[in-house]
This record gives sequence, C-alpha cells and structure tokens, in this order.
Amino acid sequence: MKIHLTSVFVDDQAKALHFYTEILGFVKKYDVDMGGGARWLTVVSPDQPGGTELLLEPSGHPAVKPYRDALVNDGIPLAQFAVDDVKAEYERLRGLGVRFTQEPLELGPVTTAVFDDTCGNLVQIATQPR
Repeated sequence: MKIHLTSVFVDDQAKALHFYTEILGFVKKYDVDMGGGARWLTVVSPDQPGGTELLLEPSGHPAVKPYRDALVNDGIPLAQFAVDDVKAEYERLRGLGVRFTQEPLELGPVTTAVFDDTCGNLVQIATQPR
C-alpha cells in the first residue's frame, strides 16, 4: 500500500494553482473540469512527477470552514512538505511575499516552519535528518 493522493481544501482553485505552482514550485498534473465550476486539479513535486498527487479541492462542503478555522486558530498545519533546508526555503518564500506564522524552529533533529497558503490553510515545511 502507498499514498497516491491527498488533498487540501482551497477557497479558490485558480488562486491555489498559482500559489502551489508559481510560489511553491509544484507542477500541475491534472486539470479536469468537473462541472459547476469545480475542477479535478492536482499538483506534484517536479522531482517526482509520478509520485503522490496533491488535490487542490474546492472547500464548498459545509464542514470544511469550521474545520479549517479551528486548525488555523490553533496554529495547526493542515499539511506538511519536506524540504532540503527549511531556513533556505523560509528565506526564498519570504522573498516571494509568503506570510509565515512560525519562523524556522529546531525541534530536536527536525527543523520546521509554518506558512499561510493564501487559500485558507496553514502548511508546515520540515527538514528531517538524513
């Protein structure tokens, strides 16, 4: 068994696609019109085009808003992405205008930072020891 697809709920798929590709550097894999303005919209790591897909899923379901609001209010990231160097990625993303809610923080062997994805979520980046 392996993870093939995971998702984040987003307020605006076009805005999310821009942020996740142009700012974070993911690559669009699928963009299929699902009707009613919704799309099956996935991105992948450019280093693993056949790897795990991230679905930028519309946040229209009534349960999504209270769930995401609770996570954001408590500072809990909805997703985590691995990076080679959190501090370098933090500086790169800040230079692109990304707002961080947690600066790089060393937690034992792991370094993390948390940012706002502009689409209603907090996302954590982490560097783990090799």
